[in-house]
Amino acid sequence: MTIGENSGPPAPSGPPELELRPPRHRVAPGARLYWAARAGAGWLLLLAVQIGWWILAGGVTGWRVAGVVATVVLGAAHVTVMPRWRYHVHRWEATGEAVYTQSGWFDQERRIAPVSRIQTVDSERGPLEQLFGLSNVTVTTASAAGPLKIHGLDRDTVERLVDELTRTTQANQGDAT
Repeated sequence: MTIGENSGPPAPSGPPELELRPPRHRVAPGARLYWAARAGAGWLLLLAVQIGWWILAGGVTGWRVAGVVATVVLGAAHVTVMPRWRYHVHRWEATGEAVYTQSGWFDQERRIAPVSRIQTVDSERGPLEQLFGLSNVTVTTASAAGPLKIHGLDRDTVERLVDELTRTTQANQGDAT
């Protein structure tokens, strides 16, 4: 026998080995505007509180002016940079073998769930998401890490994805545990 020669029976061929890799699809372009609107609403609320405090406390002080200016500058930067950054990072993909997700902006996460482990597939959209024509998909598995969430997809994509995952999951003979 020579080195590299296999003397035993051939190795059993099992399911393909899944690789944690970047997913192929971006979220809907409208997600950028949605993320900007949500962030902007939060900054506007903070600004309103600061201005209300300024009016009720009476008098202009350097600290109050500095606080309002800082809020406006930080808010503008956040509303401008964050949606673009998230759009660049957030990705998803569903194949016959697995669902891949990548999300975050400072704290980025990449996850994979084999189709055989999928227990439920849900879609949802909140009131603000409805205004922007967006929906979300949640893929629940038996993982202790929790469900995979894909945010910021257009409604048609969500309907197709949920249908596809439902069919693929039903056709798969996995135990979903």
